[in-house]
Amino acid sequence: MTEGLAQVEDIYQDRGRRAKQLKAEGKKIVGYLCCFAPVEIITAAGLVPFRIVGNVEESSASADAFIEPIACSFTRSCFAVAMKNGYDFLDGYVVPHTCDNIVKLYDIWKRNVNPPYSHFINIPHTLSPASFEFFQAELVTFKKSLERFIGREITGERLGQSIQLHNENRALVRDLNELRKQEPPLLSGADMIKVMVAIVSIPVEEANELLRNVIKEVKGRGHGPLKKPARLLVYGTVEDNAAFIELVEESGANVVIDDLSFGTRSYWHDVEFTDNLLTGIATRYLAKIPCPRTYKQRTGTHQQDLENRFGYLGDFVRDFNVNGVVIYVLRYCDTHAFDVPDVKEYFQGKNIPVLDIEDEYSTSSFARLKTRIQAFLEMIG
Repeated sequence: MTEGLAQVEDIYQDRGRRAKQLKAEGKKIVGYLCCFAPVEIITAAGLVPFRIVGNVEESSASADAFIEPIACSFTRSCFAVAMKNGYDFLDGYVVPHTCDNIVKLYDIWKRNVNPPYSHFINIPHTLSPASFEFFQAELVTFKKSLERFIGREITGERLGQSIQLHNENRALVRDLNELRKQEPPLLSGADMIKVMVAIVSIPVEEANELLRNVIKEVKGRGHGPLKKPARLLVYGTVEDNAAFIELVEESGANVVIDDLSFGTRSYWHDVEFTDNLLTGIATRYLAKIPCPRTYKQRTGTHQQDLENRFGYLGDFVRDFNVNGVVIYVLRYCDTHAFDVPDVKEYFQGKNIPVLDIEDEYSTSSFARLKTRIQAFLEMIG
């Protein structure tokens, strides 16, 4: 490895180190959950957004006294890390309304971890005009809350600069994904996950520089993973650990694209510059992030409805020459689980084989999963 991917690996292995350095220099670090947290406003406030994850290698038993075992294992793991002081460098905590588990986690975290600053952003689940009006008002409330925390106004100029930085960040991620279209891809799916985790662990300016270095390196080396018969799309919930993608790729596949919370879902669409900058932010987060937590009104026949909801996945299949799909959903994630039958039907209607996996946020089941994955890939190959 050279500079770009070596730095990614360094951050991935100790993702809190840079945040702790910045905190020691006087910066304030604000942790957030989910890709629906409007990071542009946090950056515009002069704060460093830091995305919160759990730890798939450790038990979440320390969270069991606070969160019932039928809650998703990701939220329990995140809280377990916090209870072990894994996030003691955070000055703030921001949670958007994405699912019931995360909503409940907000109150549990606020009461027991007691961060200096905390804020809950109520995001509607529908796309009506009233939803956009409500959400924009919520963003105004969030902006004012941050202003009280930092003791100064977030100017329109600062917000515009922040939007530009984060749009650049998304464009660079899309550029990096372009390198996965080749046969074989120039970048493995596991390395892509590590990149995605790294860039939400450092300030956006540093993340953009890191992405430029990675793109230059990957283009310059002229080779990547070995060509394998299966070119897969991985769809599902949170996937912030490269171990699962490594398992899939070691079993005989190239993971060439994803629709994951830590993947394309967060980066495929920019914030448009509008007269009221919060309007552009509201539109991007509410209407453009393709997540099951946002309900799209059914239109036309069932097949037309599937195309309306999942047509972007069909674009991925075509553009990245996908010949198989792995659906990876965490147990008790009802938000995604309710969509799984329709997602499977959509892909099968395009004659794309689908493997549906429900699992815990842990690596303990990987030996069992490997047999299923290998059998699926043999069918493709």
